[in-house]
Amino acid sequence: MAIEVGNIFEGRVTGVKPFGAFVALPEGRVGMVHISEVSNEYVQDIATVLHDGDTVKVQVINVAPDGKIALSIKRLLPPAPRAPREGRGPRPNSNGPREGGFRRNGPGGRPQGGRGPARDAAPRVWQPKAPAKSDNLSFEDMMSRFKSQSEEKMADLDHETNNRRGGGYAPRGRRGSR
Repeated sequence: MAIEVGNIFEGRVTGVKPFGAFVALPEGRVGMVHISEVSNEYVQDIATVLHDGDTVKVQVINVAPDGKIALSIKRLLPPAPRAPREGRGPRPNSNGPREGGFRRNGPGGRPQGGRGPARDAAPRVWQPKAPAKSDNLSFEDMMSRFKSQSEEKMADLDHETNNRRGGGYAPRGRRGSR
């Protein structure tokens, strides 16, 4: 049987290093099981789990162009059962509206315990606010309103930008110069 990704072999451990174990495969080839691919549980020291001469069942997970073969033992193990976390109960206010305007178990929402809208729900698209009625304003009044709204938007943008930078720093001439 050729050594290809997904194939399962039985091999003998030929060496154990702190980072993984080398396993002899058919056709005289050798592959390595990285320490993270040994068990479903965290392995501090691989030497406590594998020893020279052990026979192990491995699955090929990668064959590099240079001929190195990556193996896994844990992919052949049944998934580890997950114990429920201690001290976690239902979230407060779990049936009402959520931040962001989504409700659980509502249209476009996820079932209880989900986060945000379902992926297949219609995407939310930003819509501009409807312009205020002009009520027969003169051109100068409309320009004045536009200028004040624009200055408010620029101030909000500057505030957001400065918060992302980590403080209230703004280069000289940027604050209060408008």
